[in-house]
Amino acid sequence: MWDAPFDLSGRVAIVTGAARGIGLSAASVLGQAGASVVLTDIDRVALDVVAADLRARGLICECAQLDVSDRLAVDRLVADVADRHGRLDIMVNNAAVIDDSSPLTVTEAELDRVHAVNFKGVVWGSQAAARVMVAAGSGSIITITSGVVDVALPMVTGYSTSKAAAAQYSRGLAMEVAASGVRVNTVAPGWTDTPMNERHVLRADGSIDVEKKAQYVAMRAASAPLGVAGEPIDQAYAVLYLASDAARFVTGMVMRANGGVTMPW
Repeated sequence: MWDAPFDLSGRVAIVTGAARGIGLSAASVLGQAGASVVLTDIDRVALDVVAADLRARGLICECAQLDVSDRLAVDRLVADVADRHGRLDIMVNNAAVIDDSSPLTVTEAELDRVHAVNFKGVVWGSQAAARVMVAAGSGSIITITSGVVDVALPMVTGYSTSKAAAAQYSRGLAMEVAASGVRVNTVAPGWTDTPMNERHVLRADGSIDVEKKAQYVAMRAASAPLGVAGEPIDQAYAVLYLASDAARFVTGMVMRANGGVTMPW
């Protein structure tokens, strides 16, 4: 069957930052492919809501509050999942925060906050998952980076440098664990319509300016050679591919679902 390589039945996945956006979409798609998914996020209230929705749709999932910058908490979570399920097949490092800081004025506090989640969180999650997967002789670690790993954006200094660091770390890890049957890849999304990007279209009271958002999304779509703006599902399908046996020959790669905005060799 053509879809057999994408069947994740019997496999266990952890997705961080899964309460919304790309993380939620990835968790949903992995669940639809048959995996038992553990959704984690720092926002427990939102996490409980989306997990209940996924279970109502017949997916196998559970949820746990997690601050990915807390190494011990990450270690405990991964060990607990592996102990209870007897395995861990897929780790999706998606949790992230963003800044709007200039290279000339970014502060130590801003860098520490963003790198603690976007870079260190990836390291802690990858290390914890790798310990389980190397022992099992198989597994897929997937980190969501960003199109900023390929282009210079002056006003997201903490975000762009942390994502670039995460991408480079993942390549090194891929080399380290390849002989153990563990694959490590990254997804570098182009602009995607997620709650994180709605900060540009908020009214003074924090609500979304619908007209302004429509204009902003249209502008982003026009900037891509394909003429479309990304949606979380676009990245989720990339995650599914990298998590599945269809990508058994793929490691150390950066998958760019970005509408053609960047095309590096």
